[in-house]
Amino acid sequence: MVRNWLVEFRHQQGVTHQEVADKANIKRAYYTQIELGLRNPSPKVAKRIALTLDFDWELFFAEKCSEKRQKE
Repeated sequence: MVRNWLVEFRHQQGVTHQEVADKANIKRAYYTQIELGLRNPSPKVAKRIALTLDFDWELFFAEKCSEKRQKE
């Protein structure tokens, strides 16, 4: 399932998949798979993506990522 919250954070920053991947030091294809919900990042990668897009890295591991928590 697509991580719409992650797409939204990326759009808010105005960056592409490639730019996020470059800043997080991962491959673009891997980032795209994470965003599409096809793969889960390791905590280390989650932290780098979260730092790049300015959100709490634990959102990746929340059982039910609610809209309210995403906006905190």
